[in-house]
Amino acid sequence: MGALMGLLLDPGLTGYTLAPDGPTSPGRRTVDVLVARHHRLPRDRMGHRLSASGRSLIGQALTTTYGPRARIAPGALVRDAHRRWSVPSLGLNASVAHCGEFSAVAFAPAAHAIGVDVQDERDRPYALRWLGDLLAREEPATIRDFAECEALIKASHLTKETFAGTRLPEWRPGWRPMVERAGGEGATGGRTGPGTGTRPGPGTGASAGTQITAPTPESARPTPTYHVRSLVLRPEGAPPLHLALACDAPVPVRFHHLERE
Repeated sequence: MGALMGLLLDPGLTGYTLAPDGPTSPGRRTVDVLVARHHRLPRDRMGHRLSASGRSLIGQALTTTYGPRARIAPGALVRDAHRRWSVPSLGLNASVAHCGEFSAVAFAPAAHAIGVDVQDERDRPYALRWLGDLLAREEPATIRDFAECEALIKASHLTKETFAGTRLPEWRPGWRPMVERAGGEGATGGRTGPGTGTRPGPGTGASAGTQITAPTPESARPTPTYHVRSLVLRPEGAPPLHLALACDAPVPVRFHHLERE
């Protein structure tokens, strides 16, 4: 693993393993998150950094996190109807995000949905005001909110079009459950609840969010309650980064960091 060069968690957050000695093992009941800094990304004619594809970032992260035995062919990565990544041969689900010279890849056992997002603190007033309206806030959303919503969309059946009405739980360290209020309105305007067979239904609790109801073909399955968590990374010589995760269970998380040339 690379050195922890300048990568700091918010003061007061404890219990995280950064850059453990040696690769971990895929398939165990743990989420692994690799944050990588790519120092020499190519640039386009306008000087903007060109990020690697999500498929290649996931492939690189597999061998970095789990060792050479986790090396796979590009075709071994699969995407479902909701554009969620998985690695069936390794029993893993995956999610990927990139922001400037940074990327984040999260892996979870195949039994769990996972979403990851990373955002810097660029000024984006219109996007945050729009998201604040979706979250029924009287003020614009924060960058942390933005990252958590993106991670939730990546993990769940929600889309940007069906996200209205979602409520993020009040922030605290660690996982926070997204719970649907009984009788709340769903994202499509209809009522949601166990066994209704509707599309994903964000709730409207004051400090809670959404319990995703499965589509009709899967309505007999247990309805997952998604959890979100986020923290701030402070890379040396770069603006703070907001890293967010969403999962259908509050599983343990191991954070890793790598400096790439």
